[in-house]
Amino acid sequence: MTTPIKAPAQTAPTETPGAATSPMRRKFTADEYYRMAQVGILHPDERVELIDGEILAMVPVGPLHVWTVNLWNRTFAQLVIEGRVIVQIQSPILLGDNSQPEPDIVLLTPQSQSNPGALPGPADILLIIEVSDTTLSYDRGIKGNMYAGANVPETWIMNLPEDCIESFTQPGPNGYAQHATYRRGATISPSTLPDVQFAVDDLLPPAPAEPESQEAQSEGEPQT
Repeated sequence: MTTPIKAPAQTAPTETPGAATSPMRRKFTADEYYRMAQVGILHPDERVELIDGEILAMVPVGPLHVWTVNLWNRTFAQLVIEGRVIVQIQSPILLGDNSQPEPDIVLLTPQSQSNPGALPGPADILLIIEVSDTTLSYDRGIKGNMYAGANVPETWIMNLPEDCIESFTQPGPNGYAQHATYRRGATISPSTLPDVQFAVDDLLPPAPAEPESQEAQSEGEPQT
């Protein structure tokens, strides 16, 4: 007669009273993100982008944002005609295995069109431009550091609240090393196209009209 072997006693896991627990974040790769769109988990009309493995909703854009993007698209038309760049508007780029952002404007090398089955990557990018109104700190911080970490050579931020253009160059793992601000009256050139110059005034929305001074208003009032 054999003696049955007993399984070791199971003990319930213990929790330390008062210990804080938090759920683990599930990050996604670019391939998983793409498959979710293919099978309909992400709908075509959803405005989302993949940032460092997280799927983030994009902020709705207002009329001034749209107007500015269209202005810049028209401004770069001559470079397109000359065959020097391809202008990509609000479409995805691939930065590593887990980031697929959608910048407002990207200037790409003509060679970026050589593979129709692949998204543009850092080697294809000459310049990224983000039009920023309510997203200024996000574009400067999270997005700017992501572009720098992927070795994008230059990022411009159209700073609508402060009526200027910010240029970020010299990318590295800790962000861009150089930051310059260009205001009305100045000119600006992409570091990858140093012979091309733009007047800052031509890239900003029309300056708001200055209110008349009190003195000028009083001069126009009828005398009694």
